[in-house]
Amino acid sequence: MKKSKINVLVTGGAGFIGSHLAQELIGMDYQVIVLDDLSGGFIENVPQGARFVKGSINDFALLSKLFKKYQFEYVFHLAAYAAEGLSHFIKRFNYTNNVIGSVNLINEAVKNKVKCFVFTSSIAVYGEAQTPLKESLTPHPEDSYGIAKFAIELELKASHKMFGLNYIIFRPHNVYGENQNIGDRYRNVIGIFMNNIMKNIPLVIFGDGKQTRAFSYISDVAPLIARSIKKPACYGQTFNVGADKPYTVNHLAQTVIQAMCAKSKIVHVEARNEVKHAYSSHAKIRKFFGPQKFVSLEEGVARMARWAQEVGVRKSKDFKAIEIRQNLPSVWKK
Repeated sequence: MKKSKINVLVTGGAGFIGSHLAQELIGMDYQVIVLDDLSGGFIENVPQGARFVKGSINDFALLSKLFKKYQFEYVFHLAAYAAEGLSHFIKRFNYTNNVIGSVNLINEAVKNKVKCFVFTSSIAVYGEAQTPLKESLTPHPEDSYGIAKFAIELELKASHKMFGLNYIIFRPHNVYGENQNIGDRYRNVIGIFMNNIMKNIPLVIFGDGKQTRAFSYISDVAPLIARSIKKPACYGQTFNVGADKPYTVNHLAQTVIQAMCAKSKIVHVEARNEVKHAYSSHAKIRKFFGPQKFVSLEEGVARMARWAQEVGVRKSKDFKAIEIRQNLPSVWKK
């Protein structure tokens, strides 16, 4: 008699990282149920073999039904509105989706005795700190998105202490690759650059472009998150995950232009309120998972460029519910 597969929930599985994670889990022979409201993802991103449920993590009645029906052993929570810079101006929306929605999931995970809750946080929790950022640092998030992520990290620790809920926290950073929503004008700079190139409009850089990030190709991130549930030593741990080498946004723009075989103009606009330098140490994750081989920026961008040119231009969706317009970057006001 064939043994039934273990049910795993992936929230945000029609999105970028979530769809790649779902594919990894299917390859590990789990039955993957994807929950996504398609506000930022695409149905075609959901991998074959996954069961798709359209819905929101804010619908706690739906969550209750899903947990009872499928008896998930593991939950991977990736559903979030991850526009870090915009989060200052959409505080209510940010906290409703990124905090309250996450708490709804944690409630169900506790009540249904989930074996492990895997949460994708962000290096936004660190704020402006000494680089490379290490997990031992005390977080001091400087934007509403980072505050929301750190709140859920604290909630998971409290839920473990009170209810015994196992958790693993990952802090990915500047992840890019196929399936990314290149039509979102507020986040994912590589996707924005590629979309602009295909629309024959200039690439926009905030400030002098000397801010640095370690841009991380998706294959350097998703497999590690998927494999973590098979490593009990990871339970209760927090990991930075992504590439080691930082690059300036100026260098990134030239790399994207070259990969797209373009001759695009670059326009610098006023700097926005953001951390200048943010890249992580990955000594801890190597200790738990072993040495990692990273995809170079040039190779990763080239792969994404080929995919972007296949899918073509995607229309940007203006965020309709800006709550605070004071100090909103002018490029977002248009």
